Amino acid sequence: MMKPSQRLYVASDLGQDRSVPLDAGQAHYLANVLRLPVGAAVLLFNGRDGEWLAHLTQISKKGAEADCAEQTRTQTSVCYLDLLFAPVKGDRTDTIVEKATELGVARIRPVLTERTIVRKLNLERLRSRAAEASEQCGTLFVPEVFDAVSLMSLFDPKAEQRLILFADEAGDAISVAEALADKPACVALLTGPEGGFTPAERKKLRASPLVRPVNLGPRILRADTAIFAGLTLIQSAWGDWI
Repeated sequence: MMKPSQRLYVASDLGQDRSVPLDAGQAHYLANVLRLPVGAAVLLFNGRDGEWLAHLTQISKKGAEADCAEQTRTQTSVCYLDLLFAPVKGDRTDTIVEKATELGVARIRPVLTERTIVRKLNLERLRSRAAEASEQCGTLFVPEVFDAVSLMSLFDPKAEQRLILFADEAGDAISVAEALADKPACVALLTGPEGGFTPAERKKLRASPLVRPVNLGPRILRADTAIFAGLTLIQSAWGDWI
């Protein structure tokens, strides 16, 4: 039997013969866009219990249900890669969340810098984009999308201790591969806004023992392109691509 292509992220526990509720949006998509009937097969995942083949048992305008039949993939461990980024104008922040999910980040946190223009974010929409991207790209987890914080809060003694790779445009920054040569347990990529970090911010970042300035190549990159380039380099040198 052909494996179903439609994957859905759910919050409920998954397991043999479990009945899993689907929300109204998922029900609408299955019934009115894909036109799937009762009995159709879908794949479900929740970030904890792996991926399960399930069959639709109910479907209506208000919601749907599916019964788990068999596990198709066991849960994999998460790559401890975070993205810390300054939000950008237009719909590019949505695209950043989507592509960062595809590139395998575990957590996404907007960071407000002195030159950040966009300061109000629709977190519900961003979390939805992350879930949709996970459904499409085949991962078994959805990255957490957190509220925005100030750049200076990253240096709070109570803040999480992790290696931060700071995408710096200065010529004396080291390569990503060199920065990750000692194979740290948890890595975060930090990128700035369209106008870049201020001199004071760069000085503060470079003074921190938790921060390593990295060079993303010989060309000047847009803020969103820098994120995709940085995550790709990290994954190929340290993450789950090796």
